Amino acid sequence: MNLVDVNRGIHKHKKRKRVGRGTGSGHGKTSGRGHKGQGALAGWSAPAIFEGGASPLIRRVPKRGFHNAWAKIVAAVNVGDLDAAYNNGDEVTLENLSEKDLARGRFDELKILGNGELTKKLKISAHRFSQSALAKIEQSGSQAIVLPGKKKLVKGVAKTAAGDDISAGKPKPAGRKRSSSRGK
Repeated sequence: MNLVDVNRGIHKHKKRKRVGRGTGSGHGKTSGRGHKGQGALAGWSAPAIFEGGASPLIRRVPKRGFHNAWAKIVAAVNVGDLDAAYNNGDEVTLENLSEKDLARGRFDELKILGNGELTKKLKISAHRFSQSALAKIEQSGSQAIVLPGKKKLVKGVAKTAAGDDISAGKPKPAGRKRSSSRGK
C-alpha cells in the first residue's frame, strides 16, 4: 500500500446524482428505476421492513412476553458498595453515586439494597430503600432520606407558576342559553 492510496475514492464534496438528464449521464431515460414494476411508479416508497414482498423478519420472528416501554428504570446500589466507596460522615447523593460509578447510565429512581455490611455513618439520599437496607442503615447510625419521585402528569388540570390547581374550589361557568327562533 502506498501513501497516495489512503484517500483514494474518498470525496469530500460529492456531487449529487442528477437523474433524468439524458442518456449520456448514465441516469437518463428511466432515471435508475428500471423497467416497469412496483418501484418504477411515481410516488412509490417502501416501508423500512420491506423485503421485496417476502414476509419481513420482524413478522417471522415469534413474539414472547411483554415489555413495558413506560416502566420506571430503577438503579440499585448495595449498602456494601456504599461502605467501600464513601468515608465516615459523607453524604450520599445521586450526583455522588454517578461520579463514583455506582449508579451508571440513565435511571428514574434509585433503590438502596441490603447486600453487604455498613460500618460507616453516612447520610444516604435515595427514592427507595429495602427493609434489610433500612435495618443496616439504622444499625450503623446512618441516616436514610427518601427523595420524592417524579410527579405524575394529570390531564385536564391547569397549573399556576406556584404549582397550585387553578380549577380547585371554583364553580364551573354556566353555559350560554340558546334561544330558538323556530315556530315564532
